[in-house]
Amino acid sequence: MILDIARLMLFPALMAFAAASDLLTMTISNRVSLALAAGFLALALLGGMGLYDLLLHAAAGATVLAVAFGCFAMGWVGGGDAKVAAAAALWLGFGHLVNYLLYASLFGGALTLLLLQFRQWPLPYSLAGQTWLIRLHAKESGIPYGIALAIGALMIYPETEWTTAVDLGHLAIR
Repeated sequence: MILDIARLMLFPALMAFAAASDLLTMTISNRVSLALAAGFLALALLGGMGLYDLLLHAAAGATVLAVAFGCFAMGWVGGGDAKVAAAAALWLGFGHLVNYLLYASLFGGALTLLLLQFRQWPLPYSLAGQTWLIRLHAKESGIPYGIALAIGALMIYPETEWTTAVDLGHLAIR
C-alpha cells in the first residue's frame, strides 16, 4: 500500500515542485533532479523492475540528458530544465518519451508566447511589489520551462506502468 501511494504521489509532487520553483525563482535546484532519480531507483527496485527495464529507463534519461545539455550549451534552456527533463525521462522511459517531449514542447511554446505577450504590457501597480512577478515580467528574463516540462510529464504519467500497476481498489476508503 505504501509503495502504491509512493507510485501515485512522488513523481507528480516533485514535478509540481520543480514547476513552482522555476516559476517563483527561475531556477530548479539540483536536489529536485536528484530526488527524482533517487525516487525512481528506490521505487523501481522495491517494485521489482527487472534489470533490462531499469537499464532502458536509464538509457532514456541519459539520452535526454545528452540532448538537453546540448540545448543548454546553446543557451536555449537552463541547466535545471535539462536535468529535470532527463529525470522525467528516467521515470517515463522510451515507451512514453516521444509523447512527453511532444507535450512539453507544445506547452513550452504556449508558455513562451504567453510570457512574451505578458511582457509587452506594464505590470499593474498593485503587483509591482512581487519579486517573482517582476523577475518573470522582465524582458531579459528567460522562460521558466520547468513549468512546461512538469505539465508534459503530468499529462503522460497516468498512462505509465507506475500508475497502471497501482491497485486503486486496495487504496479506496471503505
